[in-house]
Amino acid sequence: MEKSRVGYTTGVFDLFHIGHLNILKKAKEQCDYLIVGVSTDELVKEYKNKVPIIPYAERVAIVEAIRYVDKVVPQINRDKLAAYHEIKFDVMFVGDDWKNSSIFSETEKELNKLGAGVVYFPYTNSKSTTSIVRFIRGESDNIGHVMQQNKN
Repeated sequence: MEKSRVGYTTGVFDLFHIGHLNILKKAKEQCDYLIVGVSTDELVKEYKNKVPIIPYAERVAIVEAIRYVDKVVPQINRDKLAAYHEIKFDVMFVGDDWKNSSIFSETEKELNKLGAGVVYFPYTNSKSTTSIVRFIRGESDNIGHVMQQNKN
């Protein structure tokens, strides 16, 4: 019997949008069992200096309802090696905006030594919680343009 491939990804998943769904779908296409770490409100406040619009428990409920997700766990820190030791995933999925960053280069090397890989997905600036918030505040018409393109 072949061992199933366990995937892991993390995110805040605030104001859940199509970019989030696309990441989860792409990740699930490359693994048998997908575990998603949802950042706690405290963690987001710590590293982004803001509180998510949607509370943690509601963001977890949303992510748990996605058919591509097999399990949701709290992300209480950004230490991916600690997550590996706790979860024992085979592959971690992250946005390519982290590729070649000092923090992820070292993490990727350590994960590779442990037999786990890292897959980078293209980051889409046009589909982000930040761009949605800016649009709502009237600071950008970008989302309106993107939404109109999606209708066509």
